[in-house]
Amino acid sequence: MGRKKLMARFCAPLRRLARDERGIGAIEFAILFPVLLMLYLGAFELTVALSVEKRASRSAGSIADILTHQSSVSKTVLATMPSVAGAIFAPYDTTGLTLKITGIQLDASSNATVAWSWAQDGSKPYSTGSAVTVPSDIDQPSTFLVRTELAIPYQLISFGSDFLPAGSSQITIGREYFYRPRTETAITCSDC
Repeated sequence: MGRKKLMARFCAPLRRLARDERGIGAIEFAILFPVLLMLYLGAFELTVALSVEKRASRSAGSIADILTHQSSVSKTVLATMPSVAGAIFAPYDTTGLTLKITGIQLDASSNATVAWSWAQDGSKPYSTGSAVTVPSDIDQPSTFLVRTELAIPYQLISFGSDFLPAGSSQITIGREYFYRPRTETAITCSDC
């Protein structure tokens, strides 16, 4: 046997292996699958987070709207407002939800001060008469506003916890709304 025939005999399997394309699809799938999985889970996480954000906005706005239809409120009425938020957030968990409601009086010079305030834990988050900032487009003189501040912690899915910085697996989604009274010029709170 000549040297050329011997080399041809040993190189033939290598040439066949180089031309064989049967496993290319499996290799491409193995490379792309983790990327596609991360994209899918990321889109799912974003969809759920946006739904929670939308419910936070709807809750804060609805609570302010409900209260602006009243001429006066009390701690008993205000204590029912977290259940309003809970109904809007269903089926999501509302553990850690915080709610603050404040009556704000604007004087003839558009200086805003706290008329009354209430927090979900039953405390008074802002002292009566303290100055408060309101958006410039609603600071009309001699008016009254109801402000709701709602915040809820949102736990991110930890599918990529190795990729996230430490302590960033939870975010707080918060919303603040200002509404004017619907029926009266001001809303009083007898025991706030």
